[in-house]
Amino acid sequence: MTRPALRWTIPAFLVLQLLMLWLQGAQLHRQNQVLQGLREDIQALAESLDNSQGPVSGGDDADAVPASLPPKAQPQAHTHVAVLGIQEEQEAATKDLQASRESAQKAVKDAREAQSKISIEENARKAEETRKVQAATSSWMNWAWGATALVAVALVARSVIRRRG
Repeated sequence: MTRPALRWTIPAFLVLQLLMLWLQGAQLHRQNQVLQGLREDIQALAESLDNSQGPVSGGDDADAVPASLPPKAQPQAHTHVAVLGIQEEQEAATKDLQASRESAQKAVKDAREAQSKISIEENARKAEETRKVQAATSSWMNWAWGATALVAVALVARSVIRRRG
């Protein structure tokens, strides 16, 4: 009765193992896709920051004139004040743009550092996990080899005893 049970048990375990390997492969593929997406997003962000590093161009506000007065009829003091106001606005906009660039660069730098730290931590975790698995496997393998050797010695001893007796 043990023979029919063994006949179906081993193939069932092999099929189960193949199923588990397939599931693990699917999970690894999904993780790989997520990581590639994140990598592309970070590269796109870095490229957009690099592209926006060019000089800041002045707007068309310097040429703007209020519609109420013709350009020659405006008093000189108002023009000077208006130009100063436009320059202040441009300086404020330039400062805001520079601050946003610096903030974005800092965010990219922080993201790269975090990715590096995660990568290092992940490698350390994998190394620790591999070490644990190898320790457990070597312990189990030592017991398996010992049991196999004991069975082999018992079989040899049994055959020697049968030949003599």
